[in-house]
Amino acid sequence: MRCPYCQHHDSKVLDTSHDSHGGIRRRRECLKCGQRFSSYERPILATPLIVKQDGTREEFDREKVARGVRISCAKRPVSAADIERMIGQVESQLQKLGKAEVSSRVVGDLVMAGLKDMDEVAYIRYAIVYLGLTDLESIRKEINHLLED
Repeated sequence: MRCPYCQHHDSKVLDTSHDSHGGIRRRRECLKCGQRFSSYERPILATPLIVKQDGTREEFDREKVARGVRISCAKRPVSAADIERMIGQVESQLQKLGKAEVSSRVVGDLVMAGLKDMDEVAYIRYAIVYLGLTDLESIRKEINHLLED
């Protein structure tokens, strides 16, 4: 593993732990500069192609999903670790479907469910864009629906 600080190719592992998604976190120390850093390992499973509304297909892009979630969670009390964990759960659920292709609607619904559990304001922000809520009445209906649950 290359050191992110000096690019030296050797480091020693100080600590290893397992996360809830079957991944491994390793705390490392560079043997040249002495800086410490973490690395994450997770199994690579096949993620289905995403079929968009216009019929085009694209690879699942974890970073694209993360950008949308981060925007929704801006200035909210949601940690980066919580966001990463939720996106990891979405990706894991897609992989567990065992399908070659999945509608973008499925991805959006999984993200909505994760945000609903994590932060209701972030959920509403995401819903405004994802569900195309264009007026106050439709936003109010979604908030009322959220409050009923």
